[in-house]
Amino acid sequence: MDPILTFWHNLGTVLFGLIVGSFLNVVIYRLPRGQSIVLPRSSCTNCRQPLRWRDNIPLVSYLILRAKCRTCSSTISFRYPAVEFLTALLFLASQYHFGWSPLLVLRDWSFLAILIAVTFIDLEHRIIPDVLSLGGLVLGLVTCWWVPDLGWVSSFGGAALGFCIFYSIAGLYERMSGRSGLGGGDIKLLAMLGAFLGPRGVFATILISSVFGSIVGIGWATIVGQKKVMKTAIPFGPFLVLGALYYYFFGDTLWLRFMIPT
Repeated sequence: MDPILTFWHNLGTVLFGLIVGSFLNVVIYRLPRGQSIVLPRSSCTNCRQPLRWRDNIPLVSYLILRAKCRTCSSTISFRYPAVEFLTALLFLASQYHFGWSPLLVLRDWSFLAILIAVTFIDLEHRIIPDVLSLGGLVLGLVTCWWVPDLGWVSSFGGAALGFCIFYSIAGLYERMSGRSGLGGGDIKLLAMLGAFLGPRGVFATILISSVFGSIVGIGWATIVGQKKVMKTAIPFGPFLVLGALYYYFFGDTLWLRFMIPT
């Protein structure tokens, strides 16, 4: 492709990613609170003053306003530009990796958007809304027919495998310890990931997320003490997302081939 056309194509992807990221910020804030993600228009979370259009431009407004509300001067959370930037970055990375296609926009970018929303909601509220996990599950199953490297057998099998593995682990843990470990949101999320990534993606996601989770857990226990960590619910959704993103972009790398059953 001509370099100039490539530049404008990539710029369009970035701008679209920023716009989607701005919408995801609305989803992340309102969905756990049971609010509509459509109406009313965006407003300051402190003074409730509706935002002017020039104060709602992705990344740009945050920098111009210096992370302060124009009306009440309250601090604007860094999450807002972070989500916008991350969405644009992942959209561009997926386009570079897989090439542009209508399926990329419909399936892959929707998948990435759901993962971003799940991560930040779970970090703040310790929940994974069903509308994201189950909605993503349906999307993954419906669109699997157009993914040659996946197919409906792997998609449906991955979803079933993801659900069964975590459902069994959660039941066993609760029976042995007398308290719940994995939440229902994690179980549904892994089923959704299986629909997009297939059975091998499920195993890879569990393996990678367990490694990351263990590293963070051990590090946190070292800093704040093991007793405090044991009393605190650590959201596992973000670790599942990390594992899924690794497999999504890198697939069966050499070390995973020796770790995942065929």
